[in-house]
Amino acid sequence: MSQPIPILYEDDHVLVASKPAGLLSVETGGQEGASLPEALLEQGLRVIPVHRLDRDVSGCVLFAKTAAARDALEELFRARGLRKVYWALAQGIVQPPQGAFHFPILEDGPIARVSVHGKKSETRYRTLAAFPLATEVEIDLITGRYNQIRLHFAHAGFPLIGERKYARGKDSPIHIKSRRVALHAWRLGLKHPITGAMLEIDAPLPDDLMEVRRAAETTRKAPRAR
Repeated sequence: MSQPIPILYEDDHVLVASKPAGLLSVETGGQEGASLPEALLEQGLRVIPVHRLDRDVSGCVLFAKTAAARDALEELFRARGLRKVYWALAQGIVQPPQGAFHFPILEDGPIARVSVHGKKSETRYRTLAAFPLATEVEIDLITGRYNQIRLHFAHAGFPLIGERKYARGKDSPIHIKSRRVALHAWRLGLKHPITGAMLEIDAPLPDDLMEVRRAAETTRKAPRAR
């Protein structure tokens, strides 16, 4: 890695890193490229994966540093005891300004889709800012299905800016350019698996998404041809 991975929190038991977009959260046989644990190892940090983000998504990723912490964190995930807050920029004006999506999600190989045969899913959101052609939202991820946020917003008719998996670029009603999906794991809240202390860790919005946000603020509808 040309730039070191920012460490947002670290103690003897857990570590939270700020993953850049384009880096795999964990090593996988299905995708080529460097992974976040490999990059951290280059910095002298040996971690045990318990949490992952999509490759194109940036932000907080939680790791264990001991087997005991791994087991406790895995139980925390199963009990949905981790608060995961995301930032996103969606196409269009999201209505209502605050609400939740409950579309059931079925994992279908490398993609996910909404299906009556899928698992129950919940994505809560609230509007932070409404721009002329896009909406800035804060998202509470209640369940953690594969590609849940991206799929839910696309299915609701508000695909995220830069979405190429669940909304084709040529079908986009707006033209705010982004090299990747405008989604960032903004905040993690959890009870420390060993000490019991409450932790809340934030990952600042990266420069590329700040640029996309500025573009959304200033992009207006094209005038109708006469």
